[in-house]
Amino acid sequence: METNIFETHYDDYCSQVSGLDFSSISNTLGIEFRNNEAIIPFLDKEYIVSDKGVTDASGRQPNYMVCVILFKYLLLCPEAPNMNREWAALKDLHKLSQSANLSVFTSETEKPIVKKFSGRMNVLLDASQKLGGKPCSMDLSYDFAMEFKGLPQIELLLLFNDSDDDFPATCSVLFQRQAEHYLDPESLIMTGMVFAQRLKKFST
Repeated sequence: METNIFETHYDDYCSQVSGLDFSSISNTLGIEFRNNEAIIPFLDKEYIVSDKGVTDASGRQPNYMVCVILFKYLLLCPEAPNMNREWAALKDLHKLSQSANLSVFTSETEKPIVKKFSGRMNVLLDASQKLGGKPCSMDLSYDFAMEFKGLPQIELLLLFNDSDDDFPATCSVLFQRQAEHYLDPESLIMTGMVFAQRLKKFST
């Protein structure tokens, strides 16, 4: 049943994408467009999106979350670029839907990062660099602060304090405020989940 639901939604997204004029949205989204296909970098990989579907560079279809995020990035393109680079927690974004399940973001993004990297700051640094992370340009009072390019117009900031004798490790994943103009809340939650999965993958 879940496979059938995925295929139905996937086909519907493909149908919606078929009506897009990629050339009119490529500059706003910061993506490359060629041969009726959108070339979209997402974290450490590049994907090809068209009315035929989503594939990675090797021609394989990524998982459902990645497909939805990439489809939505195209379909929700704003009329003009939005450039608010102020960092904000997901719950503080103005357009956050009341129905968005923020507990999922905590349980599937921030808590897994804490569990994987508590007491392993060197491993976190190595994994972050492999995922394309760059040191945060701001002077912040955290043990670890790294910026990541999620999608061309959506960046993430990972803030991490390691455990000590008095406090457990803590983690926050922030978005720039402009992110809410490019993806809906549910897709931003999934972006955080994919980010955590990729970061953990590079820790092995």
